[in-house]
Amino acid sequence: MAANSLWYQYKVANIAVKLIVINVAVFILLNLIPSLFGQGSFLSGWLALPSDLSSFIVKPWTLLTYAFVHSGFWHILWNMYFLYIFSRFSLNLFTEKRFLTIYLLGGMAGGALYILAYNIFPALVARGPGAMVGASAAVNAIIIFIATYSPNTQLRLFIFNIKLWQIAAFFVLSDLLRVATTTENTGGFIAHLGGAAFGYVYAQQMVKGNDIGAWFERLMDKVAAWFSSKPSPKRSKMHTVHRKKKSASAKSATASTTSKSDQQRQIDAILDKISKSGYDSLTKAEKDFLFKAGKDD
Repeated sequence: MAANSLWYQYKVANIAVKLIVINVAVFILLNLIPSLFGQGSFLSGWLALPSDLSSFIVKPWTLLTYAFVHSGFWHILWNMYFLYIFSRFSLNLFTEKRFLTIYLLGGMAGGALYILAYNIFPALVARGPGAMVGASAAVNAIIIFIATYSPNTQLRLFIFNIKLWQIAAFFVLSDLLRVATTTENTGGFIAHLGGAAFGYVYAQQMVKGNDIGAWFERLMDKVAAWFSSKPSPKRSKMHTVHRKKKSASAKSATASTTSKSDQQRQIDAILDKISKSGYDSLTKAEKDFLFKAGKDD
């Protein structure tokens, strides 16, 4: 009974909570059940992202899986904390599918930059092959995306209000500084910057009306369809046409389209206001309207 209740809670949770649960479950499997996989080293090796191309070619899935593996308690704690905090801003404005797209593509962008750097820059090549784990690049993509799209939105930190762009600038500058001054976890900091760069570009293109992640959303839909248990409806060979009903249906569709266009114009106006003045500048009616629109999606 308890298991069914937990599964139900998972199913109805938002995408950020689901990602946190998956990350924690993998962490427990690899770190707290050592008897299964020899302290998790074997399985971790097949999930971690290698820096050398020859190893990556035979394990291409690691460009995705590395972002769900963490090396220690504090590593996963801070990543999941920031993911949860910034998901609240993102999911107020965008769909769960777009949030997942930014998270996954941001992680892959960070991983790609990590491999590229360790195969181009002589100082990094000289260190020899290594491997990377952690969701930091994916989380950074979320942070920088929402901070770029809505820079003046404020986050309450103790007794201070801090704008999202200030938090994003701190993360990016600290990663740049650590890449330049330390030899520890250089690959991780490079990946952070890769995720941040992706989040920034995605948000900039969204402001211009270009959704550069639309192709990935379509890909996820296709993959989900492969695992769907719903059979495709069979088409009947006989068709009955009722001209009057068809006309009424067409009128209804036109009215629905017009209504959706009006709703989208209101959403765009609210998003522009958020981009300029922050989420807190919205009236209660505007917040309620935006929340309801998100639910309808």
